Amino acid sequence: MDSTREHTSGGDPTGTLDEALERLHTSGPEREGWLSNHAPMAVEALVRHGQAPSVHHWIDSYRDKLEDLPARSTQITADNWAEALGDPRRLGDWIGYFARQVEEHPWRDVLALWWPRLLPGISAGATHPVIRTGHAVRVLLVDGPPSAPRLAELAHALGYWAARHSTLPETDLLPPESTASAGLGAVPLIADQSGGIRERLARITALPRRPHPAGRPAPDAAGAGGGTDPDSARADLREIVRAATHRYATHAHGSPVMLVHAATAPNAVLRTLPALPPRLWGLSADAAWAASAAVTAVYAPAQAAPVPESTPPGPQEVFARAAAHGDEHAIKFADTALEVAAGAEGGDPLSMAAALRATELIPQG
Repeated sequence: MDSTREHTSGGDPTGTLDEALERLHTSGPEREGWLSNHAPMAVEALVRHGQAPSVHHWIDSYRDKLEDLPARSTQITADNWAEALGDPRRLGDWIGYFARQVEEHPWRDVLALWWPRLLPGISAGATHPVIRTGHAVRVLLVDGPPSAPRLAELAHALGYWAARHSTLPETDLLPPESTASAGLGAVPLIADQSGGIRERLARITALPRRPHPAGRPAPDAAGAGGGTDPDSARADLREIVRAATHRYATHAHGSPVMLVHAATAPNAVLRTLPALPPRLWGLSADAAWAASAAVTAVYAPAQAAPVPESTPPGPQEVFARAAAHGDEHAIKFADTALEVAAGAEGGDPLSMAAALRATELIPQG
């Protein structure tokens, strides 16, 4: 089953998601100059997993973290967009640009055009723009014509990504491992894990190439795996998400909030694949791996912690606990963990344990 369809309530017959998005679109994607507005992502996950009745109350509790939508200054066009890329002062302009694009063109065409332009900046905004894009695309992939609030959410997500676009530093490319788990274990940790994520990312000097199973042709000499056939790229990406989710269970104590993104960022890319031309899947898997590896490099601790031996509850109860906990990162991580478990035969207790670990370590929202 396509991962975009699992655990979904279809078109959200309650209408709660569209109401929530309309309410949130008066707010900008950031606060205090750079902190991300997680509300659209969290409410999408809440609705998807049967928590629609709690959504408006959750937004009420989050309202102190919302700031007004940035003002627009100069219109972005097909001729001048390159000079505005990566300029956070143009947030309002970028959101306005994408709002026009999704009104005038099919949203899949807009995404296919802009995805390869934005993908090199996947680490932008601590990976929040790509994560928000993944949530937006997931609801657009539900059967039926897209609603105006859902199209607007894609515009907000892509506009946020374009305004915050920034690339990882040039690094040495280390040999790939044969599994995603081994690949994350081989990521060199930066010596100085202090400061914000932008300062930390600048200290990365080497990262492994995207893992690939033994017997599969290695990525090319430049380290790119864009030539990987689409099905293999998707399979690799699923393993990256699974490995990052599992690793959270043993390494989250290093940075419980930030290490969430090592799993949720590549999962956002995985959610987006069905809306993209298959020719972009290999490049997408490469970028997702780079994002997960980079977050690992700058936040993961050197030592693992033991995983509790008790049997975790089932997925529905795990997500209910995350929703009751209330923190946006715990909610989004549980959402990813449930998708990992849904793709595993017989479930995935370690993913459930990882989601519970998030509710234990992240301060309650």
